[in-house]
Amino acid sequence: RLIENAAKAAGQPAEAFVAADSARRLPAVSEADIVQFYDQNKERAQGRTLDQLRGEITPYLDSRREAQARAMLVEELKAKNASSVKVMFEAPRYTVPTAAADPVRGNAAAPVTIVEFSDYQCPFCARDNPTLAKVRETYGDKVKIVFKDYPLPNHPQAPKAAEAARCAGEQKKYWEMHDAMFANQRALEVPALKQTARAIGLEGAAFDSCLDSGKYAAAIRGDTELGERMGVNSTPTLYINGRALMGAVPFENFKAIIDEELGRK
Repeated sequence: RLIENAAKAAGQPAEAFVAADSARRLPAVSEADIVQFYDQNKERAQGRTLDQLRGEITPYLDSRREAQARAMLVEELKAKNASSVKVMFEAPRYTVPTAAADPVRGNAAAPVTIVEFSDYQCPFCARDNPTLAKVRETYGDKVKIVFKDYPLPNHPQAPKAAEAARCAGEQKKYWEMHDAMFANQRALEVPALKQTARAIGLEGAAFDSCLDSGKYAAAIRGDTELGERMGVNSTPTLYINGRALMGAVPFENFKAIIDEELGRK
């Protein structure tokens, strides 16, 4: 509401107002920023070059910059309004449709639901997976995680990897396959996926038949189209009880939102 009111006073649509304010506050992401981020995270690149990862790093840094600028704007607007008006600000909540067929980890009746749009070939998503494991360890039955497939266009192996997880699910090992693929993103070619399936104890012929059939491709496209309608443009993008959280962020970022949500119950 603060941003909407300020934009209205300025005679601008809210998004245009925010974009102009962001440009004023923070410089655009530069080549130096991209190189620095790559160098700082080179050990997670799994041998991929800067040019191979540029298409992921740039939107990630752009979204982080926009989030930082928006937070600064909100704090400034809150300070301006504090003397005359008591402002109750809450981050927007999004309604994220889920389906019975969605992979779910945790207590189905948990008071906190995390919906994750992710990509098996995305290095930032691989970084996020251990953080989500810590969330589950810390909060137990209070949190459930719903996984949505969002393979990015520049990740040619991601769609088939998403199918592989669902094929593993037919043998009750969806999450084992999910974790194995994030743990070794160099093994996402179809022959390697079939080897991983056997390594985690799947019956090989049934898995191979499922993966070769492409039977889950349409369901994965459905997840992707849902993400697009919601404005998802990078991975990982997560919604904690509808509150958006983007990127491979520290556990503390999850904890802050989850604790607030549990406090509302």
